Parts: sequence; C-alpha cells; structure tokens
Amino acid sequence: MKFSEYKYERPNYNIIKKSFLELVEKIKDSTTYEEQRKYIMELNKIRKHIETMSSIASIRNSINTADEFYEKETEYWDEHSPLYEELNSDFYKSLIDSKFKDEIKKDFSEQFYKICEYSLKAFSPEIIGELQEENKLMSKYTKLLASAKINFKGEELNLSGLYKYMLSDDREDREEASKAYYKYFEDNEEKFDDIYEQLVKIRHNIAKKLGFDNFVELGYIRMDRTDYNPDMVANLRKQISEFIVPLCNKLYEHQANRLNLDKLTYIDENIEFLDGNANIKGDSKYIIKNGIKMYNELSKETKEFFDFMLENELMDLETKHNKSAGGYCTYIPNYKSPFIFSNFNGTSEDMDVLTHEAGHAFQLYMSRYIEMQEINFPTLDSCEIHSMSMEFITYPWMELFFKEDTDKYKFAHLCSAIKFLPYGVVVDEFQHIIYENPNMSKGERKKVWRDLEKKYLPHRDYSGCEILEKGCWWFKQGHIFKDPFYYIDYVLAQICAFQFLKKMNENREQGWNDYLRICKVGGTKSFLEIVKTGNLISPFEDKCIESIITNLEENVSKFEENL
Repeated sequence: MKFSEYKYERPNYNIIKKSFLELVEKIKDSTTYEEQRKYIMELNKIRKHIETMSSIASIRNSINTADEFYEKETEYWDEHSPLYEELNSDFYKSLIDSKFKDEIKKDFSEQFYKICEYSLKAFSPEIIGELQEENKLMSKYTKLLASAKINFKGEELNLSGLYKYMLSDDREDREEASKAYYKYFEDNEEKFDDIYEQLVKIRHNIAKKLGFDNFVELGYIRMDRTDYNPDMVANLRKQISEFIVPLCNKLYEHQANRLNLDKLTYIDENIEFLDGNANIKGDSKYIIKNGIKMYNELSKETKEFFDFMLENELMDLETKHNKSAGGYCTYIPNYKSPFIFSNFNGTSEDMDVLTHEAGHAFQLYMSRYIEMQEINFPTLDSCEIHSMSMEFITYPWMELFFKEDTDKYKFAHLCSAIKFLPYGVVVDEFQHIIYENPNMSKGERKKVWRDLEKKYLPHRDYSGCEILEKGCWWFKQGHIFKDPFYYIDYVLAQICAFQFLKKMNENREQGWNDYLRICKVGGTKSFLEIVKTGNLISPFEDKCIESIITNLEENVSKFEENL
C-alpha cells in the first residue's frame, strides 16, 4: 500500500482510554504468564494504532505545514500525546509490578523493561499541562522555521531552498545568500529567544515536579541512556578537545589555502574547493535511479528494502513551499513501514540523505519483526550508528552520482564528518550548561554558546554577521529546541561509524556482517551492548579516539592525493 493510501483517522481518546485501562486491569489480574502475554499483545494493538495515527499526521503536516486539516491534527496530538503517555505509563507500571518479570524480559528484552522503568521515572499526571505546552512550543518553532519566505535572485525561497546558494563557488553569491539566510534569524531573534526561554522554564519545572534537581538528569532518562552518564560524556568531550580539535584546525588551515584565503569566514566554511564542491550529476530522478543500482548491488537485504520504499512511496524528498525544514526517518507501526522525509536542495547533501536517512530506514526494515514499538528503533545514540555508517559503507558507489568529482565528494564528506565532532560537543555542552543554570538571561545563553565555539571551534570567524557574532548560530539547530540532549548521540555514532569505515576498508564482508547484525537487533539492546554486538570499541574508552586518528588522517590524505 502506498503512503498516500494510508488511512488517517483521529483516535477517540475517551473510547481508547476505556479499552486501554480495561486491558491494563486484565494484565494486572492475570494468574499465568500465558494469560498476561495475551492481554499485553491485545493492548499493544491499541498502542500501535495510536502511534500509527500520530506518525501519519506528523509526516503529512511536515510535508505541508500550511495544510489546515493536518495543522489541526498536529494541535490535537500536541494536546493529547501527553494523555496517551499517561495511559502508557499505566501499561508500563503493570509490567514493572508483574510477578512474571523474568518472562517479560525474556520475551521482549531486558532493554524494553529498562525503557518501561525509565518512562515511569520521566512521567507523572502532574506534568501533563507542561508536556502539552512543551509540544505546542516545539510546533511553534517548527512552523517559524518552515514559514521563512526569502526573496533571493527573483525567487521566493525557504531556508532549505536558499542553502544551495550558500554553497555557490561564486564567493559574492555565497556572501549574499548567507546574509539573506541569517537575516531571517536576525529579524526573528526575539521569537526564537522567547520560544527557547519558555522551553527551558517548562522543562526545569517538569524536572522539579518529578523530583530532580534540574532537567539534566531527566533529559538523560528521557533519552533512555541506561548505561552511561554525564561524567562519561564530559570525558568524551575532553578527548575530542585533545585529539580532534587540533586535527580540525589543520583541516581548516588547508581548506583556507585551497580557497586562496588568508582566513576562512562563516560564508566559506562549507566550501572545500575554489571551483566549488562536488555536485551530483543529475536531478532527483537521477539520484533515485542510481540509488536503486547502489542498493541492489550492496546486498540482497538492501535491494529488498529499497524496492519496498519505492513501491510504497515511503520517501518525500524534494523541497517545496511550506514544507518543514530538515530531514528525518520515522516508523509507522501498523504498516511496518519506515518513512524518509527530506528537502533535496541540489547539493551533495542530497546524497547524505539517500545514505544517512536510508541507514535509519534500513535498520527499521531489518527489525520489523520486533513487536514492541519502543524497541523497533534503538536508542538514538545507537540508531545514528546505522545512518552514519551507511554513509561510509556506500562509498564504492559514489562514482555513479559524482562521476569525475567522486574523490572530491569523499574528501569533503570525510572532512565534514571529522569537523562535526567538535560542533557536536558544543551543542551538547551548551545544553548541559543551560539546563544546569535555567535562570540565565537570553544574553547570557548566547555568550555561553559563543564561548564554547571559541573553545571547540576556534577557527570560526563571523566578520560582518552580527547575529552570529552575538552567539545565535544555535537558533537553526532544531535538536536544541525539540530534542534536548539528542546531539551527543551523533558524536558517539560518528566515532563508531569511523570504525566501520576502517572495517569496510580492511575486510568488507566481515564489516558488512557486523553492520547487518546491529541492524537486526533493533532496539533490543542498549548503546554499549550494540557497540559490543558490532565488534566496536566504546567511544567512552580513553584510547578510543586516539586509536582512530591515524586511520582518519590516512583516509583524508588518500582522497586528497587524487584530487
């Protein structure tokens, strides 16, 4: 069935609540595990239906934020998802209190049971009002980004559409486009500030009501981080500062030399070559055509997966007016369907979508057998391993897309991945500081951001752009607004993906088997357990980053020699 044919119907909360709570009572009253399991699965059908309707509404709203019907449905879900979360907490409690705990863990995994425990810690009926308000503010942020209409070179563009001009090989065009892009944030500075101010206060209040000192501990619990803590993350940030920042400084220095610049500024940072970055040699149809060939040849599993995505029209890829910014992959439980959303913009980033988001979708496809939707996806730190590693696993097929620019693409892609790590820890440390100090003023928050940039990204030069010099780059980083503490996950996963790059170079068959294995376990294991399943070194080990530096430098040099 094609996605356009998926039926959406707003659930009737009162009817669902009645059936839901009746089944919860039956789970509690069960005298045998066989009986209890039967009621668990009956209840799971209702839970999957709720999740399916929520996902469909969210996808269709993000495809067209101006669609009045799905705008109303988004308002419904903003209001009701905390109420459904309350019902879920009753379900989780019935499992935690069950006398058949061992059987539940055996059937659905230890990790699922831990997620139930964490979900109970992160919820109370007392916070429903705050959760509803948090949802509304996040939707408000999404709409603020999506509503951008910027007149540029005779076109009316949204932020995604403007971005391709920011990658022009003509420096004047880049500068003009960059100024137009950031002027939108300057014009709306107060709106972005106010939304975040309210989100910080609401999240702090939620944490206090749940018995935490501040939102940091609750943020980790919300992310289901069952086997690492802020101290371990702080140690990782220290390693990145020690080993990755100096490497990045060299990469930026070489980049400035290639561009014949004394110093990179913010308008040059995403340009690696004087004659422009590598571009895909065709339009979206060309990308999909070659994507079919790539995934057909990669493995029988990826062929089956990509055919499924195309046949069922489970990808919405091209940018258009009123379409939500960014890209994502999500899951629709009743149809056992991943869905890929993106904004193709005519740059090499379109390839990152075809590999990164497809990595997520492939993992979901391989773990569709898992009955509980909490563990179809692994925790976000783990699921980003699948996406980021797929970017490297598909390197042998990049010539299909980039032709003579293939080594250009690989070089820029790898450099970008390395350079990402310091930025990733800026986002992470920023959030730790903000939520540990929730009463900071708006100006103080911006100073924190700018100070962290100077620490981890010392090359950054915002000459001529007051809004960025002020410390407002993070306005465009949606995770900070909508997914607090979801960013170190990318850093952890990138370090694991670098290990897959090394594996695929040394023994492709073994590397692919390790990758396939972590896809098949879905979310039945924690982050460190998935790292072990993939025969990877934990990023928290003191020598982990030091151990990958040499390999990264060798790969950068190899691609650079062929330019």
